[in-house]
Amino acid sequence: MQALEPRRRSRWVATLDTAFFVLAGVASVWLAYQTLREGIQPGWPMLLVFVFWVLVAYLVLPRLHRILSTIYVPDYFIGRTRTADGLLGDPVNLALRGTADQVHEAMTAAGWAKADPVTLYTSWRIVASTLARRSYPNAPVSPLVLFGRRHDFCYQQEVAGSPSKRHHVRFWRCPPGWLLPGGFAVDWLAAGTFDRSVGLSLFTFQITHKIEDDVDEERDYVVGGVSAVPGTAVTVLRDFSTGYHSRNGGGDRIVTDGDLPVIDLTAVSVAPVDEPPPSLRRRLVPVSVAFGVAITALRAVGSLLVAGLAIAAGTLPGAAELEQGPVSHDVVVFVGVALMVSGLVDVLLAGATLARRNWARLLLCADSVISVAGVILPRLATGSSVMLHAGLLPVAASVLVLLGLSSDSAREYTIGKRGTVVG
Repeated sequence: MQALEPRRRSRWVATLDTAFFVLAGVASVWLAYQTLREGIQPGWPMLLVFVFWVLVAYLVLPRLHRILSTIYVPDYFIGRTRTADGLLGDPVNLALRGTADQVHEAMTAAGWAKADPVTLYTSWRIVASTLARRSYPNAPVSPLVLFGRRHDFCYQQEVAGSPSKRHHVRFWRCPPGWLLPGGFAVDWLAAGTFDRSVGLSLFTFQITHKIEDDVDEERDYVVGGVSAVPGTAVTVLRDFSTGYHSRNGGGDRIVTDGDLPVIDLTAVSVAPVDEPPPSLRRRLVPVSVAFGVAITALRAVGSLLVAGLAIAAGTLPGAAELEQGPVSHDVVVFVGVALMVSGLVDVLLAGATLARRNWARLLLCADSVISVAGVILPRLATGSSVMLHAGLLPVAASVLVLLGLSSDSAREYTIGKRGTVVG
């Protein structure tokens, strides 16, 4: 009976995570609608139209795609990757045999640079480099998913020093004992494409790289470079898949003949590399976690400021709009103390979430759901917009926290074993 307890606990946590994930999607749709409603008014609220685009492109549509694609997109190998939103991504057009060190050795010898992981800093750096047209040889790439996880690493080559045009190849280690359809054993699968420009995604309206449609040309380019490295051999699995044309998760057209080159690196000599001990490696915080924690911190600061101002002024913000007369001193003090406690709790939970405590992440998600419901439900019950206007900014913060901390990357970060290297 005791052996079943961890399983029951994990099942309960998974159910709770699923509920938070779906509720975050519903809340984001509501927030986008309210933002657009306020933004179409004359005057400065027109700026909210831009906020509406940001919400829809980067929060609402990705979450809706993720929910729907979980239902209808196959969760088994079909020769295609998936985007972080669950949409079908770039085709798998390369396979390799060899160790990770041999892959790194061959790609480096062929003139490729390893891409940086996606962090807030690297994301900002590639945006700045693209706008300024500065070289960034190790620019990060958007995550793609295969075998239920993001790519292990990526290599790229800039074209003419421009981060908007580049060759890049993502790599995934195959699960132990896994075989390609037909029974061929490989150690790695890869997806190579060429970024031709920067534009808007057809499916999410995000600013992203647009790829060249002839993915076979990029596949052959990668094979041509790596095959020149001593110790490599190439075998081509003809008609591995039916030749097809389709679109990737960004809406870009792709065309392939279905052949799959297999690069054998087992004979590649690896130069010794001094690896830092695990204790000295950086433990990367996912962007979603950093985003959720940052919004939580801002929410905490807002609660503390409102509490201080309310106690100092002797009244509550928005009390005049309620038209219920003056608020007693005791009520003001009670609300002020409650806001202070709420702010301090937010700070403690945010810190615990950064420390990879899953219970803290779940409590922040639950608190955000309660905060959102506390604004939406009275609005639906009374039809009054007073409560909505007074609480739109706090509820927006709660929705953003819920979106960030209910993501797959946030869940993996807090559930993973503490002390392991993330990223």
